[in-house]
Amino acid sequence: MGLSNTGANSLQRIGAASGIVAPIFAFICITIAIATYPQFSWTNNALSDLGVISGITGIIFNFGLFASGLLAFNFAIFGMFQYFKGNLFTKLGSGIFAGATIALICIGIFNENFSPTHYYVSVAFFVFLPVSLLIITSALAVKHQAKMAIFTILMAFAAAAPWVLYFLVHYASDVAIPEIISGLAGATWIVTVGYKILQETQTQSSNQ
Repeated sequence: MGLSNTGANSLQRIGAASGIVAPIFAFICITIAIATYPQFSWTNNALSDLGVISGITGIIFNFGLFASGLLAFNFAIFGMFQYFKGNLFTKLGSGIFAGATIALICIGIFNENFSPTHYYVSVAFFVFLPVSLLIITSALAVKHQAKMAIFTILMAFAAAAPWVLYFLVHYASDVAIPEIISGLAGATWIVTVGYKILQETQTQSSNQ
């Protein structure tokens, strides 16, 4: 037997709430990790350099990515797959986004001491994120959801552009800046969609 509408809505709300909390928790942990390591440089370090610092810095940074990745995976499974159901593009985009969240979990587990695994999962995250948003944009365009499609493609470009510019112009010695800009773009999209799902599921529950 499948889930009732009430049960499905409850799971979707849990997924949506997880999506809202995930990036907030991640950036709080990143901020704390940076605050505990004054030597960190936005132009000369990667964010992942924090993950191999002994003591509280590495613990907070790695746990933050691991836990936020789990929350974002929950958002992908219980929030996105239900909300974007309907065609191949949405399923594919949601699946690739789920892959990005798994990569984020792995970044928290396999820090820079685990070479080359850390490099591979980091690349996977920053590639899967904008690619998934581009695919979801196509699905939204097909469904004539113009405003959401425009917002999604803007976030996809915002997530990809700092990396393209980094490799073309090499505006910093290391990758902390493109990492944080790309991450903020993804976070903005997740929080916005999570809030939208919460609103719609609340309305559906009220009408039942």
